[in-house]
Amino acid sequence: MTTEIKINLRAKLMFIFLILALVPLGAMGWFSIKTTEELIGNMVFRQLQNVAVDKIALLEHWLNERRADLTVIAETSLVKSMNPESIGPYLDLVRRQYGIYKDLTVVSVSGDFVVRSGDGQSPDQTPGSDLIRVSEALFMSGITYAPEEKESTFYIAAPIHDDAGKRSGTVYGRVGTNKIIFFILNVSLGKTGECYLVDKDGRFLAHKDPSRILTENISQTGSFRNIFDKSTHRKTYLDYRGIEVLGTSLNVRGTDWYIVVEQDQEEAFRSTKTLKRIVYLTIFIGIACAMMLTWIISYHIVRPIRVLSKHSESMADSKLDESVLKLNRNDEIGMLYRAFYHMFLKLRNRQNDLEHKVELKEAELKETDTILRKTQLLAERSERFAAMGRMGAAVAHEIRTPLTSLKLFLESAQDQIEPSPEDAEDFQIAMKQIRRIEGTINRFLDFTKPRGLVFSEMTIPELMEDALFMFKPLINRQECTLTIDMEEDLPQISGDRKLLAEALINLLINALDAISDHGTVAIVAYLDHPVHEEKKTPVVRIDISDTGAGIPEDRIDNIFEPFFTTKASGTGLGLPLVLNTVKSHFGFVRVKSIIGQGTTFSVFLPLTIHNTRTDDHHGKDTDH
Repeated sequence: MTTEIKINLRAKLMFIFLILALVPLGAMGWFSIKTTEELIGNMVFRQLQNVAVDKIALLEHWLNERRADLTVIAETSLVKSMNPESIGPYLDLVRRQYGIYKDLTVVSVSGDFVVRSGDGQSPDQTPGSDLIRVSEALFMSGITYAPEEKESTFYIAAPIHDDAGKRSGTVYGRVGTNKIIFFILNVSLGKTGECYLVDKDGRFLAHKDPSRILTENISQTGSFRNIFDKSTHRKTYLDYRGIEVLGTSLNVRGTDWYIVVEQDQEEAFRSTKTLKRIVYLTIFIGIACAMMLTWIISYHIVRPIRVLSKHSESMADSKLDESVLKLNRNDEIGMLYRAFYHMFLKLRNRQNDLEHKVELKEAELKETDTILRKTQLLAERSERFAAMGRMGAAVAHEIRTPLTSLKLFLESAQDQIEPSPEDAEDFQIAMKQIRRIEGTINRFLDFTKPRGLVFSEMTIPELMEDALFMFKPLINRQECTLTIDMEEDLPQISGDRKLLAEALINLLINALDAISDHGTVAIVAYLDHPVHEEKKTPVVRIDISDTGAGIPEDRIDNIFEPFFTTKASGTGLGLPLVLNTVKSHFGFVRVKSIIGQGTTFSVFLPLTIHNTRTDDHHGKDTDH
């Protein structure tokens, strides 16, 4: 069993550490390699494109200059005269000035040779001369390669018109490409970067190896297919040498020539190979470190656990040698050994503890019996209070009827009899006391038998407006300050608008009574998620704070009890009515008071009203 535990634990540790070491390293290495390859590939591809664009611009500009040369030559008066004696010296001068024309030849409209400057072939023997003779506009031939001259050449022809605008002949020049080809083929793309020129059939027109010109064809290679691939996505392919390369190509405008710029993939991605070697080395080091760490942990953790499991059965019978469990280590293993040692001591003393626990249980039973008797007495007392409440409600109801009649009688007598000033003052005192008695009776009846709730949807600003309508005159009369801070876009609540407004008025009046003149009453309303009865539900919280003297700690637990009051003119029913109203809306009230700093009553009203009311789950919470 111990061997199995050892092997399993070591295998698990090995697996966990290998996963922790390899997964992050592998993911980071893979991401680094892929990112580097992508960045290098994009960089090389953009560099190839920039080189191709530069070479195309250079070649197109050079070709346009040659076309302009022939057009200017054809429009000169000397050439238009078709006089060989005049044209010959002029063509020689042009050849010496530009140095790139091998031959300059003039042919009449009938195809007869007029004059030629240079050592080239005669017009009849010039490739493409038939096309040139019948050309009605500027014309450029394909490239040919002369091995004896070791240079590629091509022809540009321009028609000659006399002064009347009638075509009288053709002038054409054989252009040497050595000067321009040198600039085109010369690229700075490492050791393997190259640039060459091919035609639409895939034949080399210009290449750093002259033996390939017009003798080799790349139409069956990836280099040629890449010319006509319109995709902008970077990809590699096999070039005419069978080597994987990155490349791009562009057409020379006005011709069927294509500039191809390529670089070997191996050279382009050489830095990624170094990165891969570093990543693989790092992974190998990670594996070695993980294995070493596994062995260390196995030695320092698995071996002590194996020893501990070996003596566990003896420890259960309290027969273990205590010296086995005394390990002088301050780490978690040492803590485990000490925990087992303490458990061993407890097991050894269990027999003695059982007798003591039996005695304690007997004492607890006696105490429970005493508590049950006290609970029974409290239940009987609560029943007596309930009976007194019902009786008080009946008495209050019986008193209210004659009191109402007396009030109506006195009000009628006041309207019919003109009392003296002394009698009027006494009359007002009597009416005030009657209204006071009537208010006390009404509050008592509301407490003992609340009226039915009329639920409706309301906003917190609407509810506060109802309460402040009655409260603002009172606070202005006492010259106190009222501050209101309500969170924007508070959700609506459902409840009895009148009862909730009366509850807030009671709290505001209590706050006003608690402060002296020039004090402050603050109202704050916001959305909250308090924990109540082990539940966390969204509620609208309304805090009503004052800067009064505060409530003593020995009284704060009694303030919601009926008829408990510290005010000389109070009835002790205001806060109980507030609590009943909030409970009937399935909310709760919390009180926080600090002596000398003030008191805060917090009313929590749920956003949704439950269908079933459970009074045991709603009430007051007091925070001292």
